[in-house]
Amino acid sequence: MMIAPPAGSPYHRLARTAVHRWWRFPVGTLFILAAGFAAMIAGYGAYVIAAEVSGRPDGPDGTATFGPLAELAVGFLSIAVILPFVLIAARWIQRRPAGTLSSVTGRIRWRWLGVCLAVATVTIILFLTAGTALTAVTGEDAGLGDPLAGWGPFLVSAAVVLAVVPLQAAAEEYVCRGWLLQGAGAWLRSPWLPILLQAAVFAALHGWGTPWGFADLMVFGVVAGWVTVRTGGLEAAVALHVMNNLLGTLVAAAFGQLTIDETAADMPWQGFAVDVPILIGFAAVIVWLARRRELVTVTPIVSYPTAGYGPASGAPFAPPLSWPPAHGFRPGA
Repeated sequence: MMIAPPAGSPYHRLARTAVHRWWRFPVGTLFILAAGFAAMIAGYGAYVIAAEVSGRPDGPDGTATFGPLAELAVGFLSIAVILPFVLIAARWIQRRPAGTLSSVTGRIRWRWLGVCLAVATVTIILFLTAGTALTAVTGEDAGLGDPLAGWGPFLVSAAVVLAVVPLQAAAEEYVCRGWLLQGAGAWLRSPWLPILLQAAVFAALHGWGTPWGFADLMVFGVVAGWVTVRTGGLEAAVALHVMNNLLGTLVAAAFGQLTIDETAADMPWQGFAVDVPILIGFAAVIVWLARRRELVTVTPIVSYPTAGYGPASGAPFAPPLSWPPAHGFRPGA
């Protein structure tokens, strides 16, 4: 039996249901880590075997490879495979609707996600433009003179990037701003410590590159966590993360510089100086738009209708929250 969070719960408290127990979050976390790691190993093993059987040349690590683009896709997909295990952990271990990871309404709010994607697109274009300009002005190599890859290679790379990057970025958001934020929030009424904790984990997972890169990842995590709590869902954080990774990777593809060896952790000080005020501006615009649209930011009194028990058109009520679920994940979960 799944139990929905109480009415009026903010996003970071959605794991605090009537069946909340101290062990559910650590057990769920172990399940996500174990299942995700197993899926990563299986996927990468299948990739290496396929490359060996196909007679592909060895890469820098001594294993057969289909090339940098395939390596990039495998790297992103190895993160994306974690997403279903996060949803399973919420549903089976925490005994709550998996959709509560998405928002306080128990689903992805698609129109709001579209608004957030539009704002995020402008935000990341501004960041890339300003970052490149500051890098050039300070005498560093901004790559403006690098040759383009050409339309053929770019379109192939773009197709792969468009297919895998949104899944990778969404998976990271569901783990950090979803599972971790709500896991800590089940114990703490204030959202600030959960926001800081998940931001630290988020930054650490990207490895250590430069102090500026680590600091930028911390700021990104805090801003994304704060916006998630203030808007009652992951839509804004997912939109920002997707567009950040997507546009940055597409720019790299345009110059034939796709690689999995460099991440935001390697950011120079110019990127940090530009990114922080832009992230703050993004958060301010998103919160302002949420208020203008009167976005729901806490759980409504009646929510999370279970698939298979939905009311007929015009019906005035949803089924009791204690009814058993139909099979499969809730739409949007």
